[in-house]
Amino acid sequence: MKHTVEQFLKLETRVWNAMKAGDMEMDARLLTDDFLGVYQTGIAGKLEHCQQLENGPTVASYEIREPRILVLSENSVLLSYLATWTRMSSANAGDIETMYVSSIWRNSDGGWRNVFSQDTPVGG
Repeated sequence: MKHTVEQFLKLETRVWNAMKAGDMEMDARLLTDDFLGVYQTGIAGKLEHCQQLENGPTVASYEIREPRILVLSENSVLLSYLATWTRMSSANAGDIETMYVSSIWRNSDGGWRNVFSQDTPVGG
């Protein structure tokens, strides 16, 4: 099976849209139970990733640029890209943030789900 950038951009966009909509259920469906996120604020599991949406959306807007994939195996693909986004709420609401994101998507139990994500702030 040939993997394409577009295929994984669609999946990644669903995660961003869940954060933009504050949709905890969608977020949970897109992550594996053993999901690991590495962020500027620390390491998070699936529960922490989903709980950030308890009070509603966390993302006001976003843009994904420069996407590329690295096929790790038939059932595992790394997607990396540059993301520009604004927070919905917090002390930094409205500030534009730019970061490089790497996400590993794994195909198991009949579907692709995110097993790992790491955000690297640009210039900092």
